[in-house]
Amino acid sequence: MNTNELIRLALKEDCVFKDITTKEFIPKDKQAKAVLIANKPGVLCGIDVFTAVFKAIDKKCRVTKKIKDCSKIKKGDHILEINGPAQAILSGERTALNFLQHMSGIATLTNEFVSAVKGGRAKIFDTRKTIPGYRELAKYAVRCGGGANHRMGLSDMVLIKDNHLSLTKDLASKIKGFRKKHKNVLVEVECENAAQVRHALQVRADIIMLDNTSYANTKKMAALIRKNSVNCYNPEIEISGGINAKTIGKFAKLGVERISVGMITHSAPALDITLEITIK
Repeated sequence: MNTNELIRLALKEDCVFKDITTKEFIPKDKQAKAVLIANKPGVLCGIDVFTAVFKAIDKKCRVTKKIKDCSKIKKGDHILEINGPAQAILSGERTALNFLQHMSGIATLTNEFVSAVKGGRAKIFDTRKTIPGYRELAKYAVRCGGGANHRMGLSDMVLIKDNHLSLTKDLASKIKGFRKKHKNVLVEVECENAAQVRHALQVRADIIMLDNTSYANTKKMAALIRKNSVNCYNPEIEISGGINAKTIGKFAKLGVERISVGMITHSAPALDITLEITIK
């Protein structure tokens, strides 16, 4: 789903063009100015989407940006100004803020995790745990916060998880056959114990994911992978599941390349940003 279609659906959902409060109480020819203000510090994300919401309602809305996307903002910062028809500004306020606050929240939380592993080799990756329809925006927000994107969708790469393994026989031959047909597609295998790690090493997985395991177990499995890595085969290690802001630094010190964190997209709190309207 592209952004314009998502905005159209959001405006329809909120009945923006049938806003009885604004239409009945605010004169059609009334002009207004609105200032977007940060109430908390964070990473700004979604300015173009925010602007597009008002342009979709009334092209006469004029936006002056003062701070760029992906910038760090502090409390009290004036992010942008909108000048135009008061009806359009009032009717579009909630929808525009919903996009901006959600995306900025993702960027801000992502940046907290990125900062926690700064100086090491590990990169913070997102997952597919996104609000349906919002994935493109959520993954852009992750990049805005300094993170990296895992799969955009199921067609991007192979990720063999526990449920796949329970239904698959002779994984080695399956992967061998797949690679004959798809030479440049990465293959990742999820592991929860040493036996599965040895299997993933045997089938030469490009990425080995250590999923939902304790720190001690993760450390042992990471060491096993490194011990069995050679010049011609050196898989990346990804840690996933149960990682939070308090534990991520410890896990990052294991020297892994990837740490995927679902909460940066599915549980990021909205960043507090306000649109204040003044009469012209």
